[in-house]
Parts: sequence; structure tokens; C-alpha cells
Amino acid sequence: MRKNLKAKALVYPQPVFIIATYNEDGSTDAMNAAWGCVADINKVAIYMAKNHKTYENICNTQAFTVSMATSKYVKQADYVGVVSANDELHKFDNTGWHSIKSECINAPIIEELPLTLECKFESFDEESELLIGEVVNVSVDESILDENGKVDVYKLDPITYDTVNHTYITLGKKVGNAFKDGIVFKKCLTTKIEIVNDNSDIV
Repeated sequence: MRKNLKAKALVYPQPVFIIATYNEDGSTDAMNAAWGCVADINKVAIYMAKNHKTYENICNTQAFTVSMATSKYVKQADYVGVVSANDELHKFDNTGWHSIKSECINAPIIEELPLTLECKFESFDEESELLIGEVVNVSVDESILDENGKVDVYKLDPITYDTVNHTYITLGKKVGNAFKDGIVFKKCLTTKIEIVNDNSDIV
């Protein structure tokens, strides 16, 4: 039996993005953005209200970074989401995090968060408040790479946001292989077609 939960955008897993920008005085600001996703192979989309200090910073610098929040820094990630830089300009300092300047854009990279997308501002829709950023580089700490130089999601250990229960959850175990496991149904379809063709002359 199924149950209707009304109109809610329940999507799992929901990434937890930490957006970092520079304030007008050159200090680092960070915010927790729950409503974000991939927009293209080299673009990210984030819904961001214009009253955020981060939005103002992006307008000034035309750049921002997007890092995956990790289980090691859940408290810091939540803190930069519940405290506004409009009320506490230097809230980043309270997290104990450290930042370095990106080599590609005018935005900070949070050193403690090992996977960071360096983005140039592309567009902002005034009505929907949808921000689009072009990813110009991905900066990763070598500690999360496997023996082939690829990102190991288990070493990264990102957290996801449960919008129903307001909790943070880590990813689970591997259950399959993309672009591979589903081929079994393609083979089954091919087999069925071959059987039909073989019996086409049967009267």
C-alpha cells in the first residue's frame, strides 16, 4: 500500500554544499546550501536567496567555491548554515577551519574539506533565485584519492541532508556498477527478438 505525502520535493541523497566566498574586507565567509545539484558536466545549480551575505559576495567577486561537507566536520557545516554572516561577519573564524586562495578564481578554498569545485559566476535568475556557476577546476586533497588517482567516495565521506527528519547522513555501501549492471536486461531483450525471428517462418 502506498501513501500520499502531499507536494514535497523529497530527493535522496540531498548533497550538503558549503559555499565559500570573500567578504569585502578580504575575510572568508562560508554558508551551508542544501538546495543544490549538478546542472551540466561543468556547472552547478544552487537556489540561494538574495538576502544571503554569500550572494552579495558573489556579485562583488564573480566567483565562489563549492565543497562537499564531510562527516568529520558536521558541526562546522551545520554552524555555517544556522548563523548568518549578516549578523556575524567573521563567523568562519569560529569554525576553526582554514582557507587558502584559489589559484583559478577570486574565492577561498576551505582546507579541511577535501573536495572543492572552483566556480565562476555564470547567471542568477531574479525570480527563482537560481544561481548557476561554471566549474573551472576541481581541487582535491590527495588523501581522498585511490591508487588510480580517482576520488574515493568512502575516503571523502560526504554527508547528505535528510529534509524530512532534519538529519545528516553518510552514504552507504556500494550496491552496483553504473552503465554495466543494467546491460543484462538489454541482453534479455536481444534474446527475445532472436527467438521471435527464428520462429517467423512457423505457420
